[in-house]
Amino acid sequence: MLYEFSRTELLLGKEGMDRLASSCVMVFGVGGVGSHCIEALARSGVGHLILVDHDKVSLTNINRQSIALHSTVGQYKTKVMKAKIADISPRIQVTTYEEFVLEDNLDRVFEIRPDYIVDAIDTVTAKIALTLYAEKHQIPLISSMGTGNKLHPELFEIDDIYHTSVCPLCRVMRKELKKRGVDHLKVLYSREKPVDTSGRTTEEEKGEKRSLPGSISFVPPAAGLMIAGEVIRTLSGCEQGGR
Repeated sequence: MLYEFSRTELLLGKEGMDRLASSCVMVFGVGGVGSHCIEALARSGVGHLILVDHDKVSLTNINRQSIALHSTVGQYKTKVMKAKIADISPRIQVTTYEEFVLEDNLDRVFEIRPDYIVDAIDTVTAKIALTLYAEKHQIPLISSMGTGNKLHPELFEIDDIYHTSVCPLCRVMRKELKKRGVDHLKVLYSREKPVDTSGRTTEEEKGEKRSLPGSISFVPPAAGLMIAGEVIRTLSGCEQGGR
């Protein structure tokens, strides 16, 4: 019998699909990386998705975020994503938290223990807090490093944080994690040297002008899809591809 994921089942097999259907993935950040990662997880049949993001869709998100449209500007990203997932497969359970990630509120959002955590947020303090929580509770985690000011998605790699180079965010994370005794973190990062946008300003919705990282339609989504692939292969038991 045909269903939404029939073509996926040809690759992963029924056992792999059953594993995904019984899995829970928690994604922090529903932006350029996170929204495309979440959509790929949903389109692969992950049974429970927990989405954490305090932000609302803005006009400047439209160039790269799966949930960003003129019709969704001003709405919570998590709520827009939840509605989109329901249209992909009503059977998928979606839990949302409209919260900013802080060390002291992690216990509240981790009411359910996920099988995998995706970190698609851009603040160092929150990324470190998530890493420490995942290590303490032995939950697999993959963390997205910087995707701004980049034009070459083919240069993304998945590796351990201590094997990375070039990426400025990786450099900061390595230093901070080493201080805290963390000796491993799976990350997606790029060896591409960021484009220098320091001489340009971007006007924000509030009328304030400040330097912001540039972004484009095909780079953050590629990062999100690569992360989703890593999670799906792991949870389905098809890490090597095939059944």
